[in-house]
Amino acid sequence: MLQKLGNITFNNAKTPHWVLTITGVVLTTGLLSCQSQTPGNQVSLIGAGASFPAPLYQTWFDVYNQQNPNVKIDYQSIGSGAGVNQYLRRTVDFGATDAPLTEEERQQFRAKYNTEPIQVPLTGGAVVFAYNLGGDVNNLRLSRQAYCGIVQGDIKTWDNPLIAKQNPNVNLSNTPIRFVHRSDGSGTTFLFTNHISEVCPNWKAGVGKSINWPVGIGAKGNEGITAQVQQTQGAIGYVEYVYAKQSNLNMATLENKAGQFVDPSPESAARALQGQTIPQNFALEIPDPPEQQAYPIVGLTWLLLYNQYDNPAQATTLKNFVDWALTQGDKYALQLGYIPISDELAQRVQSTVSEKVAAR
Repeated sequence: MLQKLGNITFNNAKTPHWVLTITGVVLTTGLLSCQSQTPGNQVSLIGAGASFPAPLYQTWFDVYNQQNPNVKIDYQSIGSGAGVNQYLRRTVDFGATDAPLTEEERQQFRAKYNTEPIQVPLTGGAVVFAYNLGGDVNNLRLSRQAYCGIVQGDIKTWDNPLIAKQNPNVNLSNTPIRFVHRSDGSGTTFLFTNHISEVCPNWKAGVGKSINWPVGIGAKGNEGITAQVQQTQGAIGYVEYVYAKQSNLNMATLENKAGQFVDPSPESAARALQGQTIPQNFALEIPDPPEQQAYPIVGLTWLLLYNQYDNPAQATTLKNFVDWALTQGDKYALQLGYIPISDELAQRVQSTVSEKVAAR
């Protein structure tokens, strides 16, 4: 069944059998130096960064390799912070981040390479509150006051009146709340804290890929938070929607800016992007979308490319891959639960990559 939202079409078909699970997204354990071209006219590329889009990127790279056997693209899900650092040091062929480059990072890039970095979005998604309260609590509703209290450490047990108020028919125990947050530099953390800072009046920890959390247990990557929530009774943590979905974790329904309680889904996340003006450098931030039925914690995720590559085949391959991802890869984004970008934005991305990525 197809649903049309703006110019985004949602396909509810089941994910094909070859789509990798979360546990299979990291291809290598150590960072490899950039490879140029392997024997037999094969092109090899290595990228690293955000875990947020890793399931989709891995699926894309696998399918693209099947269709183009001479191309091998390896992606390491190491978090946006580490991915940006690798990109700035040019120890990878491309980076990936869920937090747009800061002005400081842009200045570092300009000073080192005497040119502007290339930052282009390929997809978007939702950050959800995944929780573990046993099988009896699978429709948890959290008001803004409630989830602000959880992340600030003000609400300490699940039977707190601010939680119970929105869940009158749910048997909430006095189990301690175990808030799980990222321990590594993370674009998902940037998206999450960007929202929390906007909606929680008493939030003092700021916004960033890494912050000093007032409370909670640290875990590395979306993969780590998913595992920690699964194994900890009373746990709640923030992860990208696809991780929670593929791991069968319960996800909270959240109160949005319009006062509506909205379930996380690709459709409700896409509504947050409707009517947004994308800046020239693509660095869109949506800390608190106003649309009536929009899910409240949503963001884009970006690919980081260089203006020049020593190997012409690498530059050509990256251009071809971006074109493919934005014209043929959107169906895989939908099947997994990500948000394909609009046709208009896709054309802007394709034009930018075509014009700015080149061989030396």
